[in-house]
Amino acid sequence: HGTGHGVGYRLNVHEGPHKISPAPIDVPLEPGMIVSNEPGVYREGRYGIRIENLLICREDISTEFGEFLAFDTLTLAPYDERLIDTGLLNDGEINWVNQYQAEVRRRLKPMLDSAELDWLEAATAELPPTAVS
Repeated sequence: HGTGHGVGYRLNVHEGPHKISPAPIDVPLEPGMIVSNEPGVYREGRYGIRIENLLICREDISTEFGEFLAFDTLTLAPYDERLIDTGLLNDGEINWVNQYQAEVRRRLKPMLDSAELDWLEAATAELPPTAVS
């Protein structure tokens, strides 16, 4: 399954012409373009799992090597801690999840009432550190 494909008008899931791919493509990413980020693992004949977020391209930095873009996450849904085996993650990976959860909480908090906020706080609680490094 492809990652880095465009998403657009009327939920056209693989809208192009842009994509992130090892195959050559003549369409550069530009600010405002939306792409998918969907890492997955597939075990033939057993199972497959994928998580998908949508990202928007934005201008980032200019260096002697040119103009560079960065991505901001558009999909602001907490990751369900019950589905995360922290024993398989190192501290850097746990820190990444915790930063994502904090960003979800920060950006959604102003739009929620008290009961919804209580749910969000619980759903985005920090993962504990692990012994794996």
